[in-house]
Amino acid sequence: MTQRMSKRITKTPSMSRSKPAGRKPAARKPRADAQRNRERILEVAKLAFTRSGADTSLDDIASQAGVGPGTLYRHFPTREELLQAVYRTEMEKLVAAERNFAQTMSPMKALRAWLLLFVDAIEAKQLIAPALNSLLGDPKKVFADSHAKMQQAIHALVKRAIKSGDLRKDVEPMDLLRALIGVAYVPSHPDWQQSAKRLVDILIAGSRPTT
Repeated sequence: MTQRMSKRITKTPSMSRSKPAGRKPAARKPRADAQRNRERILEVAKLAFTRSGADTSLDDIASQAGVGPGTLYRHFPTREELLQAVYRTEMEKLVAAERNFAQTMSPMKALRAWLLLFVDAIEAKQLIAPALNSLLGDPKKVFADSHAKMQQAIHALVKRAIKSGDLRKDVEPMDLLRALIGVAYVPSHPDWQQSAKRLVDILIAGSRPTT
């Protein structure tokens, strides 16, 4: 009995180096080259979808982006995911532009520059929304978060211009966007982008305070 009590238990390496319960490994950040590939694919995809439609070959997009098809499919396993990513990237650019313009431009110049970018975003949605509608059945769920951020951006820009005295107090931010969207959806109007960009200056001029 004494001999049994005097024996020591030898700890194995696995016992002495056990990890604390519940601790998860830290998420890895994407490698720089992988991030560059993703950004390049999105850039090429937007141009390809605009030029050839949402059914353009994904293999062609990969080739034009300078990556193999496997790299494209690792980032975007389906056409649906690539279309969503292109649209969300355009919306993210709008949100980031609002902050950048607010810091580097006067209120009215910032508002004008942002509205011109918004015209480009309309083009992306015109192309992508019908495709996602056929793939998902309800693209509103995809666009909801992006729309909320876009509205926050235009409200911030208009509020800043009103505060500076450059814009009338009764200007409704969403009215500016609805006017541009209306031009975009006029039937049989292929050069709507040029009309919409001219309309930006008309809206800016008409929204200034009367003296």
